[in-house]
Amino acid sequence: MEQFASGWKRNYYGKGDVIVYRLQRDGRVPAGQSPVFGASVKMLLYGDSFWPTYTTGDNTGLVATDSMKNFIQRETLNFSGGDLESYCRFLAEKFLGTYPQTEGIQVSATEIPYTGVESSVAFAPTGPEQATARIEMGRKGDQTEYAELCSGIRGFKLLRLGGSSFQGFVRDPYTTLPDIANRPLHMWLDLEWVYTTPAAGYTDGQVTARVRGMVREVFRTFESGSIQQLIYQLGNRMLAELPCLAAGDLEANNRTWDTVAEAGEERGVFTDPRPPYGCLGLRLRR
Repeated sequence: MEQFASGWKRNYYGKGDVIVYRLQRDGRVPAGQSPVFGASVKMLLYGDSFWPTYTTGDNTGLVATDSMKNFIQRETLNFSGGDLESYCRFLAEKFLGTYPQTEGIQVSATEIPYTGVESSVAFAPTGPEQATARIEMGRKGDQTEYAELCSGIRGFKLLRLGGSSFQGFVRDPYTTLPDIANRPLHMWLDLEWVYTTPAAGYTDGQVTARVRGMVREVFRTFESGSIQQLIYQLGNRMLAELPCLAAGDLEANNRTWDTVAEAGEERGVFTDPRPPYGCLGLRLRR
C-alpha cells in the first residue's frame, strides 16, 4: 500500500513505471546537466471526485491512467530542468492546473542514469545507484500547497576488502556466527531525506551529488564495528554538512559474500550469499 505524507487516503489511483528519456540531441545543456534525462515516474491521485468509480462504476470525473501516462511523457518535452525534484514539481503543478477535480497528487521519479562515453554524443547506462525524488501537493482553497518533498538515492552496492568487524554480540543456543574481526563487507544501501523547507529542495541536484560523495567517502574511510555504526556515521555527517536537510532515513542490507576458501587475510575466494540477509535501518532528525 502507498503512504502519503498528508495522511491516510480512502482511495487513490494512478500510473507507475512510466518511462521517459528526454534527449538534448544537439548536446547544448547548462553546465553540469546531461543531454540524457531519463526517469521512471509514478503518479498517484486522490480525491472525492474519483470515489464514484469505486462505488458505482461512474467514471465521469476519472482521468484514465493511460491519459496520465501520456501526460507525463508528452509534458516532459516542456520540462527544461535537469533535477528530479523540479521535474516532480513541474508534473504535479501542471496536472493540478489541468484537472481541477484532483484534490491531491503524489509524483515520484527514479533516475535512469546514463553517462557520456568519452564524448557528448555517445552514452552508456551507469549505476547501480539511482537518484529519487517524491513530491505530494494538494489544494487549499484556490491555492496549492506542499505536503511533502523528499529526495534520495537507492541501490548502492558497496564492497570493502577489510576494516569491518562484527563481534561481541549475544551468544546462545541459536548462535552459529563466529566473531569476525576483519571481514570483506558487501553492503547495499538506500537513503532518503527531507528538507527544512520545500524551497531548500531545489538545488539542481547538488545535494544529491553531495550525499553520493559522502556515502562513498564514509564507506571508504570509516572502520566500523557494525553496519549500524557505519550508517550512523553517514547519517550524522549528512545532517552536519547539509543544513538544508531536516531528516534522513537510511536502510542497509548486509550482503556480505560467503567464504569459499581463504589464505589468511591476504587472499580469499567468495560467492554470493544465501538469500537471508540482514536489514538495518536508521532514522535521524535534526
